[in-house]
Amino acid sequence: MSSGISTTDMPVNPVYCALDTPDLAQAETLAAQLAGHVGGLKIGMEFFYAHGAQGYQAIAGHGLPVFLDLKLHDIPNTVASAIRALSPLAPTYLNVHAGGGAAMMAAAADAARDGAVAAGTKPPLMLAVTILTSLGDSDLHSMGVSATASEQVLRLAAMAQANGMDGVVCSAYEIAALRAALGSDFKLVVPGIRPADSATQDQKRVMTPAEAHGLGADVLVVGRPITQSDDPSMAARAIADSLIANGADK
Repeated sequence: MSSGISTTDMPVNPVYCALDTPDLAQAETLAAQLAGHVGGLKIGMEFFYAHGAQGYQAIAGHGLPVFLDLKLHDIPNTVASAIRALSPLAPTYLNVHAGGGAAMMAAAADAARDGAVAAGTKPPLMLAVTILTSLGDSDLHSMGVSATASEQVLRLAAMAQANGMDGVVCSAYEIAALRAALGSDFKLVVPGIRPADSATQDQKRVMTPAEAHGLGADVLVVGRPITQSDDPSMAARAIADSLIANGADK
């Protein structure tokens, strides 16, 4: 049960709830319920492909920052064009796959700035997805990658920083190494976050919210433990309370 601590006691609530549903009404209901209990919302491919810009604007209209999680991955020119097309939406975060390479990430960073100028909006913070949290060492080895997941994440993150990305999407288990290698200003957005009493489901590299935030995560992406709860607002508030109790407001 929530301790009843107000989330306003925490200067910045790092929890972004993943609205991973193609149902617009359900997503809007969740957005309304979660206002004041989370720091932002994540809209992914499942929702965006179903509802596009109009659906995005319906969710953004609830006033929370939005992480537009489209994981763009194509040749540099195509990714840059897509980012310029998305600029009028003005998401807080937008991402690409680091696996697209240095030139693609550099083109994405340039397009985010140029597109925002043309649209008269604030440029999004650009993130590079390193290794999906559903993948472990054995999965990488089966794809011909000899490095461990942690080694590959560090390699891709360094390349992302060198090519204009503002941060990366990584698992909680890479936070400490990334902070040491890339500094305190580089954004670390961490999915695979599960409260201690939640099932890991299809995620392999997971951690509790308090543990991940304590290591230095900037954004904690939480989906099903909130959205599939009987009371999503209470579930979100309980996570925020756990962060306050563990010193996230210090």
